[in-house]
Amino acid sequence: MDTNVPVIGIQNLTRRYGRHDAVDGLSLTVRRGKCYGFFGRNGAGKTTTIKCLLNLLRPNSGTVRVFGLDPQKHETTVKARLTYVPDQVAFYPWMTVGETLEYLASFRAHWNRDTEADLLRRFQLDPSKKTQGLSKGQRTQLALIGAICPGPELLVLDEPTSGLDPIVRREFIETVIGAYQSGDPEQRTVFVSTHLISEFEGLIDEFTIIDQGRELLTMESDAARNRFKKIRARFSQETKLGLNGALRVKQGGRELEVLADGNSDKLLSEIKAHQPEELKVEALSLEEIFVVSDVLKKSNA
Repeated sequence: MDTNVPVIGIQNLTRRYGRHDAVDGLSLTVRRGKCYGFFGRNGAGKTTTIKCLLNLLRPNSGTVRVFGLDPQKHETTVKARLTYVPDQVAFYPWMTVGETLEYLASFRAHWNRDTEADLLRRFQLDPSKKTQGLSKGQRTQLALIGAICPGPELLVLDEPTSGLDPIVRREFIETVIGAYQSGDPEQRTVFVSTHLISEFEGLIDEFTIIDQGRELLTMESDAARNRFKKIRARFSQETKLGLNGALRVKQGGRELEVLADGNSDKLLSEIKAHQPEELKVEALSLEEIFVVSDVLKKSNA
């Protein structure tokens, strides 16, 4: 195993439906042992990209590599080393929860029974219950158990928590994914497509934001937090400032809020020149960076 080979390597990927480019020249690299966030609005091309990774769709052009292998030519080898949880999951309705896990385990060289028992307990899933009687959230929980127990090198998640209630979502994200990576942190990689960005805030090492099938921003999370800042100021009286180079400026009475893109020191100097009563600077969260990416798109247009 060459640890220098990216777990996922996509170069100039294009996948179209008719005349519509669902993915348009997308490139990204996911390094081993990272939790990689893949962000975008509905219809941005996230699921299409994932399906190309898994050889569920064929690209029109560009290259896709998983573990350095072409998933079209080495599908069995690639899929033996990863697990995938789609946004909509389904099981054979006549099987019980326990039978379903036995069935999934039969395809895997390794299966962690301790992890299975622990997750069944955490999710309060009855192994004797038929899958046809499970709620959407319970089916998602079952799919997540089936994905984590083999201890794959790559865990691919497409909106993995969409059917879970808030308490279970947080436990899954903080405990289950955390435990999965801690089992072998240098080798286990997570590629997660989600719109619930705030709930993955502490886990994402690097991310790509896409819009209309194109890359809008790719950064390491710590670098993004250092680059994008929110500046809040309050003045003794109503003050109007002309702040050139700010991503966004909100002014109302004595209050000022400014979003900075790598130029927070310059903007702070301009604000301080007007002697504010209060001045606060904080890093944007990944979710806030995703929200302001629309502004970035307009500025780059």
